[in-house]
Amino acid sequence: MLIQLILDGLVNGMLYALVAVGLSLIWGVMDVINFAHGEFLMVAMYLSYWLGFLLNVDPLLSLVASGAFLFIVGALTYKLIISHTIGKSAMSALLATFGLSMVLKNVCLNRFSPNFRLLSDSWLTGKTMNLGGVLLPVPQLVTGIFALVVVAVVYVMVHRTRLGWAIQATAMDKEAAELMGINTEGIYVLVFGLGGACVGVAGGLMPSYMAVHPEVGTLFGLLAFVCVAMGGFGSIPGALLAALLIGLVESLCGFYIAPVFKYVAVFGLYLVVVMFRPKGFFGW
Repeated sequence: MLIQLILDGLVNGMLYALVAVGLSLIWGVMDVINFAHGEFLMVAMYLSYWLGFLLNVDPLLSLVASGAFLFIVGALTYKLIISHTIGKSAMSALLATFGLSMVLKNVCLNRFSPNFRLLSDSWLTGKTMNLGGVLLPVPQLVTGIFALVVVAVVYVMVHRTRLGWAIQATAMDKEAAELMGINTEGIYVLVFGLGGACVGVAGGLMPSYMAVHPEVGTLFGLLAFVCVAMGGFGSIPGALLAALLIGLVESLCGFYIAPVFKYVAVFGLYLVVVMFRPKGFFGW
């Protein structure tokens, strides 16, 4: 049972990491808190659900469409909203994205109702793997594997390519980066788009095992903030480590103590970490 709980926690943690890594990029490079990050996930899930329901496109395929669509949504969010808050109080971007989150949530509530919707005939729905008596749901496992791949690709892109070095330079000193010939405005658009694309891939896969509704992104948005703050602002390995730790705490406390206690334990852990390490595990 302990092995089962640990594996379940790790799989959930990998999903949290995929949702958090996009927020970590945005927060680390631009020092902007995207309060609508959870609603981006919700939009991606609705897109994947309707592609599956209306056109019979499986989430394994629609994740490409949801990732591309959320890249565009992220880039447009920067151009139309965030660009007007650069150089102003940090609260400006926070309040602007809070307004965006309310708009997205209420538009979906108006158009799709508060009903829970689930794809029941996807390629992965209901399938499990038995590994020596340990059962792993295939949809969650596939989502976790995709999450690891995407997180690894983003990490390599940021730390091993010229584009990634330009992103790091912009994060460290925008004015100096501009003097070196880096198009910092283009970097900001790209980073916001990549943040949206990461959460779009996660949302594209999730309707195969999780119900879609207008409030679905709220908890994931909060957990993404916790992952980024615990891991260290802008640190991709930190966000991954924090997400895996949160998944383990959630799984173990939910079983051994009580299901209603699991998020008390998660946010309690967050408070303990920031008390002793305010900048997170890998913050500097």
